Amino acid sequence: MGAPQEGGPVAEEHNLVLILARGLASSMATPVFLVDPDGRLVYYNEPAEAILGRTYAEAGALTQEEWGTMFRPHDPDSGADLNLKSLPLSVALHERKPAHAPMSIMGMDSVPRTIAVTALPLFAKEDEFIGAMAVFWEDRA
Repeated sequence: MGAPQEGGPVAEEHNLVLILARGLASSMATPVFLVDPDGRLVYYNEPAEAILGRTYAEAGALTQEEWGTMFRPHDPDSGADLNLKSLPLSVALHERKPAHAPMSIMGMDSVPRTIAVTALPLFAKEDEFIGAMAVFWEDRA
């Protein structure tokens, strides 16, 4: 498991369910962002690259603080900055429950985008939390 993975940096050992989630994400046409139980970015797929403005290989393993602030998430209506703890992926990660919200971000390519995000906690067993997954898309409504 410590060998380089296609399209990304060297992977650390991860739970099998997280590895399977990465495999699923890599085959999805919808943007997907995966984090481990500590909130460290594990992977995001090619459709996510178009919205986030950089490939996963270029972004690398970001901490929760890094990914939670680098996109400058803010309320699409008021423009107010969103608190890291209120982001759907943070809710899935720390409260271990699904969450959904619209938000505006600034991609790493400096292009502003409004997205809808649905985040889910991932469990290997009922009591074994192994990370979280966010599925998102541009919200053109």
